[in-house]
Amino acid sequence: MVASITVGAAAAGPMVSAEWLQAHLTDPHVRVVCVDDQDYARGHIPGARLISHMDAVSGDHVLLPSEALTRVFAKAGVIDGAQVVLYGDPMSAGFIYGVLSRMGFADNVSWLDGGMPAWRAGHRPVETTTPAPGQGPLTVASPAPDSNVDAAWVRAHLSSPSIKILDVRTTQEWQQGHLPGATLILWQDLFVDAHHQTFKSPEQIRAVLAKAGVAPGQEVVTYCAVGMRASLMAFAARAAGVTTHLYLGSWQDWSKDPSNPIVR
Repeated sequence: MVASITVGAAAAGPMVSAEWLQAHLTDPHVRVVCVDDQDYARGHIPGARLISHMDAVSGDHVLLPSEALTRVFAKAGVIDGAQVVLYGDPMSAGFIYGVLSRMGFADNVSWLDGGMPAWRAGHRPVETTTPAPGQGPLTVASPAPDSNVDAAWVRAHLSSPSIKILDVRTTQEWQQGHLPGATLILWQDLFVDAHHQTFKSPEQIRAVLAKAGVAPGQEVVTYCAVGMRASLMAFAARAAGVTTHLYLGSWQDWSKDPSNPIVR
C-alpha cells in the first residue's frame, strides 16, 4: 500500500475524509485545491484555492514546461513539504494529480473522498472569498523512477508479462484503435458513487483491476485520450497498492507517431 504522509500530528493517506480535513484545515502543511470553477464559485472549503486543469497545459493539451508548472502550482498554494488535498471534478482532479506526480509530488497528494458533497453534508463552513495567490516556495522534485512513462518506455514493455496496459477510454474510442495487449477499463467503476466522488475501498478497486486482467504482482500502465482518465485510474490503482506507471501523453501522443503499433 502507499505509505501515509505525516502532516502535523496526523497521517494523510491517499484518501482523506471530510472529518480529517476539517481537523487539519488550519495546518500549514495542508493545502486544499479545488479543480472545479463552478463548485468554487458556489462556495468552497475555507482556504481552498482554485486551479483548472487547463492551467497546466497549452492549447493543444500538451503539458507546460516545468518552470511554468511550478508557477501555476505555487499560485494555487502548493508549497514544498505540504500535503495537497484535491477535490472537485474527478477528471480534472485526476489530471492535476497526474501533473503533480510528474513533478515528483505523487506522495504529497490526497483526495477528499466524497468531495464537496461530503463536506457540505456535515454542515461544515464554506466561503466565497478568494485567498491571495500562493507564493511558494515550490521546487520541482525528482519523480519516482518509471512512475511517469513516455511512448518509448511503453513500446519497450508492450510484451512484458509483468506489465498490464489499461485503456481508460470509452468503448467507441477503444474500437477506433488501441495499444497492443491493452484492456478496456472504465473510470466510473472506481466509484461507489461517481456523482458524489466516493471511491470504492482499496480491496474493491483491486477487484476492478483484476476483472480487467491485472494479475497478482503485475504492474499497470494507464492511458486514455489526453491523460485525464488515465491519471484518475493511476491515482486509484496506486492508492490501492498497485505499482502504476502513468502514460500522461496517452493516445494523443501515441497515435501521432506512425511507428507506434495500433490494434484496430
